[in-house]
Amino acid sequence: MTKEELIEAVARATDQPKKTVLTTLDTAFNLIARAIRKDKRFWVPGFGTFTVRRRRARAGYNPRTKSAMTIPAARTVGFRPAPELRKGI
Repeated sequence: MTKEELIEAVARATDQPKKTVLTTLDTAFNLIARAIRKDKRFWVPGFGTFTVRRRRARAGYNPRTKSAMTIPAARTVGFRPAPELRKGI
């Protein structure tokens, strides 16, 4: 599902204009991102948990030149689904 499809589905389900749904979703996503940056975690009961994860530096290669290189350590966001969500998959 794309963001546009989500907006259309929510607009139909709530009988709200797409513009209102778009603003609401954008605000919600921005607040979730801010919470993840600040608290390093965002939890939605029955859905799952978003957490900041650290990736170690690792060996890799440049696909264009085929030369070896080190991919630097980085932080990323991980998601762990709640047991209720896993059951439905």
